[in-house]
Formats: sequence, C-alpha cells, structure tokens
Amino acid sequence: MGTARWFAAALLGASTIPISAWAEDFVNTGYFGNVAIKGYDTVAYFTQHEAVEGSPQFTYDWLGATWQFASAENRDLFAKEPAKYAPQYGGYCADGVSFGTVTTNIDPRAWRIIDGKLYISYDPGAAEGFEKNPSKLPDSQKHWANVEKTLVSEKDAVDWRHAPQ
Repeated sequence: MGTARWFAAALLGASTIPISAWAEDFVNTGYFGNVAIKGYDTVAYFTQHEAVEGSPQFTYDWLGATWQFASAENRDLFAKEPAKYAPQYGGYCADGVSFGTVTTNIDPRAWRIIDGKLYISYDPGAAEGFEKNPSKLPDSQKHWANVEKTLVSEKDAVDWRHAPQ
C-alpha cells in the first residue's frame, strides 16, 4: 500500500476510535525506558505515606508500562486495583496539567494525595503549590482532556514517522 493510501486508511480507522480510548494508555515513563514513576512504588504513597523506591524484583505491567514495587505485597495490591493506586494524569506533572501543559519530567518525591488520589509534580514546590492553591485541582481536571489530545498528537507523530512504508 502506498504511503498516501496507508495514511488515508490510518486516518479513517483512527477517526472511529475515541480519543479517550487511546489516552487511557498514556503512562509517563520519562524519556528513557518503560518504567512508571521512575521506578517508585505507587502503593507506598498510600500505605507508608512516603516516596519509596521500587525494585526490579517486584514488577507489574499495566497500560504498557512496568511498575516497580518495594514488596510483593504492594505489587499484589496494585494488581488488584491499579486505578486506585496509579497517579492521576498518567503520572505526568499535575502542576503542569493545571496550566494545560505536558511536563514529562517529574520528581517522585514531589507528590500529594488529595481526596484519595495521587498527584505527582516536577518538584516539591510545585507539589506544595498544587495542594495549597484551591484552583489547581479543578484547573488540572479542566485541562486534562486537552493535554490528552496533545499526548495523542505526539504519539501519532511518533507512530507516523515509524509507520511501515
């Protein structure tokens, strides 16, 4: 199939898939590798109330990313209810999302649990501001749909460059 015909077929097929179906697959794995939250244990934020490094010994694959945990118990808790423990916005910087931007670089030690949900930011000051500024959470919720579209566009651009010719 020629490039133009392949592109047209891809567009036609893509138009029938809702963006939210694609966006659910976005997990921030940084610039290198495929490990979520830079290898930190997402369950530990809830159970130990601190940022704890995970181990390659205890992993679980979810949404196309590898999640690392400090213990088999934490891994198993995550496997039972991943959405309960996973960071909001796929682990992208919550403060950046509140401005409608994508910030891939995060600091797993810059986190907050607000209303039972985990939010990670790019630095401790941003995490504190996200928690203390009452407009940040609703702003991030308002902007997330557009941020998802940006992620879809970026993913499509990468896929297009690597598409078979």
